Amino acid sequence: MRCFFLCVLFYLAAALRPPLAAAQEEVPFITTPDRVTLAMLELAGTSAGDFVIDLGSGDGRIVITAARRFGAQGLGVEIVPQLVEKSRDNARAAGVAARAEFRQQDLFATDLSRATVITMYLLPEVNLQLRPRLLALEPGTRIVSHDWDLGDWLPDRTLAIDVPEKAIGRDKLSRVHLWTVPAQVRGLWCSEGASLEVVQRFQRFSATLQTRGANAPALVFDGEVAGALLQSQPPHAVGLRAEAAGLRLLQAGGGGAGLIGRLFTPAGAPRCPGVG
Repeated sequence: MRCFFLCVLFYLAAALRPPLAAAQEEVPFITTPDRVTLAMLELAGTSAGDFVIDLGSGDGRIVITAARRFGAQGLGVEIVPQLVEKSRDNARAAGVAARAEFRQQDLFATDLSRATVITMYLLPEVNLQLRPRLLALEPGTRIVSHDWDLGDWLPDRTLAIDVPEKAIGRDKLSRVHLWTVPAQVRGLWCSEGASLEVVQRFQRFSATLQTRGANAPALVFDGEVAGALLQSQPPHAVGLRAEAAGLRLLQAGGGGAGLIGRLFTPAGAPRCPGVG
């Protein structure tokens, strides 16, 4: 797993920093300790059905561990050719070369669509540049980052791991962050005689479910998006699932109970027909 002498880069004035690509090429990598590698894959719930893409794969240990310990397949992307060759040698030595591929490639040019798990140990600004592509992945894709976050997209979980031998930082800790890509559900959705308006910020949302009739009370609720599933917070019990055609209501109380099973499709107008 690739890492950099971040303290040097962060405390240089912006005008003195080299371009990002040059910085990545010039600063030596530091290997991720094995206990952190294992914690990252465990936090992601890695299993034999997963395809792991490691961005900045260094000596290949993340992808190799995913294949050897969890039975997963994976791809490591690295810009240093010597490290790519070392990774391939390591995969052959571990007996997982058939399930662990390594490429010399720019991570920004890498197709991420096959991934069910993405791991990374990158500069914070690189994480932020990657964020729009990560949010566009299939809902439910798990993303794990060593130490650095994704800005105001808050992680679902964070673990702190003691690493006495860590070369960077004073507290000798590694923090491992997990995100699950949420379905993109922002907007107005319509079903016959009903509307669902959703405001979303990453994995959190607020929604208003309105049925036909001026006297019908709206159901207003907040909740979280976990992959393709939307679940409200108490006191409401509303559940939805994002599908290819729209949002399906799985659970609701009050005025929404009669709509359970309904599919809400994207609105083609500012209002849903027949809903006041």
